[in-house]
Amino acid sequence: MAENYTTVLDDALNWARKYSLFSYPFVTACCGMEYMATAASKYDIARFGAEFPRFSPRQADLLFVVGTITERQAPVLHRIWTQMAEPKYVIAFGVCASTGGFYQNYGTVPGADQVIPVDVYIPGCPPRPEQVLDGLILLQKKIQEGTTYVQRRDRGELAQKGHDQGAARELGPDGKKRLPVVA
Repeated sequence: MAENYTTVLDDALNWARKYSLFSYPFVTACCGMEYMATAASKYDIARFGAEFPRFSPRQADLLFVVGTITERQAPVLHRIWTQMAEPKYVIAFGVCASTGGFYQNYGTVPGADQVIPVDVYIPGCPPRPEQVLDGLILLQKKIQEGTTYVQRRDRGELAQKGHDQGAARELGPDGKKRLPVVA
């Protein structure tokens, strides 16, 4: 009987969470223009419950990683993600945030998932605002179903598989975490 109440409560909480997303834009490159277009009046991301961008990670629960991530920005991105409120969600916006884009060199991180766990990837260079809204709707669906990274981690599903905060990192000779190098 208690499991039935817990399931109903979880469903109600997930329904409320999916329509009250407070986003933090981590904008580093040209995809920022498309992010701004999505927030403007023609596409109006506010209709989907992600209205106000918060410029403090402590007030946000949705991180938009928009644009290229360099090796120097990776620790800052990870720190921002750790400072965000729980439960937190991440959208990789554009091909550079998803895979490193056409920058296959030593200074570029090959995707945000090398630094933080990503829930939704939005392809494109730059992605159209319609794609961004589709990605947001997909994230809301994942929140409702309870299949985002944080929700699976809280249920203990990821601990069994040995995930390390979703980041594929290794320790270097000095004991610090290093990102894998793409040749």
